[in-house]
Amino acid sequence: MTQRTDRIDELLRQEIGQALEREVRDPRIGFVTVTDVETSPDLAHARVWVSVIGTAEQRKETLAALRKAMPFVRRGLNAKIRLRRIPELEVRLDDTAERGTRVMHILDELAAGHDAGEVTPLPESLPTPVRRLPHEGDAVEASDATAQEPDKPASKRARADRPARTDRPAGRTRPEQRRRR
Repeated sequence: MTQRTDRIDELLRQEIGQALEREVRDPRIGFVTVTDVETSPDLAHARVWVSVIGTAEQRKETLAALRKAMPFVRRGLNAKIRLRRIPELEVRLDDTAERGTRVMHILDELAAGHDAGEVTPLPESLPTPVRRLPHEGDAVEASDATAQEPDKPASKRARADRPARTDRPAGRTRPEQRRRR
């Protein structure tokens, strides 16, 4: 693709995501994320790839509701994006997260000593988060650093970690700076 179509794809992805979040009030639309948009070279058609969290039935119902909502979203894009013609929007399910979850589940089952043929299908599209155990060589996260200083409030810890401001000349206070301007 060209740089122009790449920019249009990204702009459409952002605007469609915001429209689904703020303007579409269909209760059948569950938790949806617009993952990608692919426009045709003539900008007449665009595939909108969405990721939906939930069971297979919830995903199917959400996709049907999204297909019905796309003409409304397209009309709204007309006022937000300056294009000669807003492309026709076609919704497709992006199942990369589900496939990644399936691979993680298979690896967990193999690590537990089960046979790969015994792995059962997952009822949901995303796994339940599991806390990762620390490994040698891991960087210390900010949350771990704040846990080491429980007696200070979070705002004071943040100020103590922040470097001193150097944009003001030494010896002058803020009101003096305003008067000199």
